[in-house]
Amino acid sequence: QVQPVESGGGLVQAGGSLRLSCAASGRTFSGYAMGWFRQAPGKEREFVAAIGVSGGTTYYADSVKGRFTISRDNAKNMVYLQMNVLKPEDTAVYYCSARTRQYGSGWNADYWGQGTQVTVSS
Repeated sequence: QVQPVESGGGLVQAGGSLRLSCAASGRTFSGYAMGWFRQAPGKEREFVAAIGVSGGTTYYADSVKGRFTISRDNAKNMVYLQMNVLKPEDTAVYYCSARTRQYGSGWNADYWGQGTQVTVSS
């Protein structure tokens, strides 16, 4: 098993940047695809980005493509989400996920962190 713990959220102005970090405990971290999801108030949780076990394959939601970058460091059991050119609509609680997988047109995961709040002011 792996337990993700997010950090790095906060308040930022539109156009700014934030980097989220996810520390994942567990010996099996390097064997899991990792991801980020987010949930805005009154909305369903949505997929943001995912990264394969070696870090060589990445996937992004269309809404963040070109602005967000997911990366991982298997030696440190860490996953990152670099968010640039942030928009007010990026405001949400961001969740790190482990054993992230795609099924049909959707994404899901087996392990979830507690979430970190990102607020983008206009």
